[in-house]
Amino acid sequence: MISVDQFIIDQLHSRVPLVENIGHYIVDAGGKRLRPILVLLAARCCNISDSRHINLAAVIEFIHTATLLHDDVVDMSALRRGRPTVSVEWNNPSSVLVGDFIYSRAFQLLVEIGEMKIMHILADTTNRIAEGEVLQLINKNNPEINESSYREVIHNKTAILFQAAAHCAALLSNAPDTTADSLKRFGKHIGSAFQLVDDALDYDGDTEILGKNLGDDLAEGKPTLPLIHALQHADNTERDLIRQCLIGTESIPPETLMKITSIIRACGSLQYTRDAAEEEARLARQCVEELPVSPFTDTLKLLAEFSVARNT
Repeated sequence: MISVDQFIIDQLHSRVPLVENIGHYIVDAGGKRLRPILVLLAARCCNISDSRHINLAAVIEFIHTATLLHDDVVDMSALRRGRPTVSVEWNNPSSVLVGDFIYSRAFQLLVEIGEMKIMHILADTTNRIAEGEVLQLINKNNPEINESSYREVIHNKTAILFQAAAHCAALLSNAPDTTADSLKRFGKHIGSAFQLVDDALDYDGDTEILGKNLGDDLAEGKPTLPLIHALQHADNTERDLIRQCLIGTESIPPETLMKITSIIRACGSLQYTRDAAEEEARLARQCVEELPVSPFTDTLKLLAEFSVARNT
């Protein structure tokens, strides 16, 4: 990871100072780096013989970072990783355009890696991420969204990049097809678990630990699984309150957010969401059992556990 972080810093070089300033601002903010960690572990599980997994890990992190820069503009988010978002610290155009720079740098690095199959997967993955973001935008402020539609969004928006990270690392290592498939499925399941926990934490996390404001999903009109489940199990009065807040365009008072959070808890919706995440983590660990035993497969299991046990 030290090598990946240094490589990322080196690749943020630009003749335009604003690009470098924003790039270093993002890197300095830290983050869990789960996606590049997944690349490194998957490659080591497959006994990679060179250092190209370092470059691939940076590519995955660049694609993820670019989506965050764009998301923060779309969602009008004020905080990311405990700091003002780039769109707040600078402005929306800077966030969008530097996001474009980071996307394009990711694909420059892919060309240097020189594996057409990996380029194909990551080109398709990036396209699917964009579709997921558009689908989430279409679903915004819609209380009629069901769990199936929600699952489609989180697969395209989040899980698919985890899936591509593990899959491409296996391909880069010339792993057998069965191993590559197991790691691909592992990535998909751990990515789904990660997003499900993220959506639960939006209602019962700690703002200082999370580095973002609680209730952002509701404020942004996003019908995530805790809300979808609560809408199906709340009484009529409670359901009407949730619908009004989800459909509304005005800011939600703190006392109303607390009321809705209480409804979500009382309906068992947070536990339902966490149980769904636990199931995804279980399926991820099951995929690891198909791989040859090593310290790296043991760490993949720990990564699956972390994806559901975390509080950030």
